[in-house]
Amino acid sequence: MRATKHAAPQPWRRRGLVTGIPLALMVVGVLACLALIVLTERGTGAGRAADASATGVRAAAPSDAGSAAGGGAGATVQPTASASPTLRASATPSPSVSATATASATSTAPASSRAAALAGRIRPAVSYQGVATAYAAGDGNGSCLYGPSDDLMIAAMNVTDYESAKACGAYVLVRAASGATVTVRIVNECPWPCAPGQLDLSRQAFAKLADLSVGRIPITWSLLSPDRPGTIAVRYKTGSTKWWCGIQVIGHRNPVAALEVRTAGGWRQLPRTDYNYFLSADGTGCGGALRITDIYGQQLTVDGIAVRPDVAQPTGVQFGRH
Repeated sequence: MRATKHAAPQPWRRRGLVTGIPLALMVVGVLACLALIVLTERGTGAGRAADASATGVRAAAPSDAGSAAGGGAGATVQPTASASPTLRASATPSPSVSATATASATSTAPASSRAAALAGRIRPAVSYQGVATAYAAGDGNGSCLYGPSDDLMIAAMNVTDYESAKACGAYVLVRAASGATVTVRIVNECPWPCAPGQLDLSRQAFAKLADLSVGRIPITWSLLSPDRPGTIAVRYKTGSTKWWCGIQVIGHRNPVAALEVRTAGGWRQLPRTDYNYFLSADGTGCGGALRITDIYGQQLTVDGIAVRPDVAQPTGVQFGRH
């Protein structure tokens, strides 16, 4: 009886041992698979994070370069000067004024295309055809509101090419069919019926091309970047305050394409009026730093020009020749 009772459990224990080993191996295998999956996912995630980080650096580089070159607003957009070493000049015409001139060297596009993008209708290296007429220029003042001029080699631009004062201050070389030439500065607007391409010259300038009695002659003309002495001045419009101001650039070698004021958030471009002032309707930047851009992409940054209405304040800097 005791022998039978002790012998009966042996087969059951053998069966349990045989059955338990595969189950244990299966559990170990499952755990190993789970561990492998977890390790693989972690490695993939790290790889993706590294790729995303590298992609972010590459994507940011062009944007950062553009911001550094453009300096904020404009930028619209902002095109730059030809790819040459950075040019810097400084001057302090008075203790309250400092200025720097910078020609950006970040763009590889042709200079003509960059200038065309900023210039508007009147572009460098383009010859225009039209007619020349004459008018009594008086003291040389006109729609550009520069004031009286000692040099009466000046002209009024037809309303189309005047383009809301973009032509103001431009120097153009005018050539008659006879071969005679004269260089004039645009200080005025010639309203309709002055046609596109037409220049209304001061009588003094017209006389360099033909007798005044002729009255009207065919001409060709093109934009110049002259070798002229003097530096740029800045003038605030009569009535300007720190709450509203109009800003004008005077004595520039090349046509002005944009004027910006410095704000807490960067540079802000001001709209231009057809009477050749840039307006800050809410006073932003009035009396602060200014950045002036010509049609070639050159930029002049001027500090310390106080709000002194109707006073031409020198800056000590000038755009380079082109």
